[in-house]
Amino acid sequence: MAHAFADDGARLWFDVRPGSDDSRRPVVLVQGLALDHHGWDSSIADFADRPVIVFDHRGTGNSDDTFPQSWSTRDFARDVIAVLDAARVDRAHVYGHSMGGRIAQWLGADHPDRVVSLVLGATTVGGDGSVPRSAEASAALAARGSALTALFYPDAWIAEHPAEASSVMPSAASAEAMGHHLAAVALHDGPAPYSIGVPTLVVHGSEDQLAVPENAHLLADGIEGAELLLLPGARHAYWAANSEVHQKVSAFFAQHDGDADDS
Repeated sequence: MAHAFADDGARLWFDVRPGSDDSRRPVVLVQGLALDHHGWDSSIADFADRPVIVFDHRGTGNSDDTFPQSWSTRDFARDVIAVLDAARVDRAHVYGHSMGGRIAQWLGADHPDRVVSLVLGATTVGGDGSVPRSAEASAALAARGSALTALFYPDAWIAEHPAEASSVMPSAASAEAMGHHLAAVALHDGPAPYSIGVPTLVVHGSEDQLAVPENAHLLADGIEGAELLLLPGARHAYWAANSEVHQKVSAFFAQHDGDADDS
């Protein structure tokens, strides 16, 4: 465990978990809105064949609650680069979920030399190019609690995994931090998909109400060569009832490990 230092001096907590084959390219896991690295706890073992980098966004977990200005998803992407620099990783696979997927888009567009491949999970391109969520889903996001949990997970899964279900609820360090995270999501107007030139896999649940599935098609159609994995019946946390999904993500990483060596 260590801290990276962002451009403004903010400390960003991160950890590199060794894999069974450390010669493989690492993956950095990028969490969603106001979530720390614990949201990935149940998924890290799915990528045990390679090093896994987890970190806390500023304003969450063990990272500083420091926002020198209004903070955008593009600013959060620069924080990820600071983490890669501190971990001495020149290139990595990037797996972003929800807001993390928005951040990952900026990494693919602005820093393609640092990205081996992208996995964009349950996310949108933002702005006028995306399909907005319903007013009811927005209200659940603002209210949090059980209404939001139900948009993440199937009811039966929540009953069987109550502790894990509660671990992925937004938990910013302060009201100010929560405000910055919410604003970053609301104002996200990502790069045009065609500006992303790295191998990309778009993953989405067909019943996602927080990032409606039409957005997955828009991303996959807009990014040249992108693959789309649409999971029938899955909600925002699509991996909960789909044990095979991360096997497919892991296979996608393995398929492109050699791309970094060729560049």
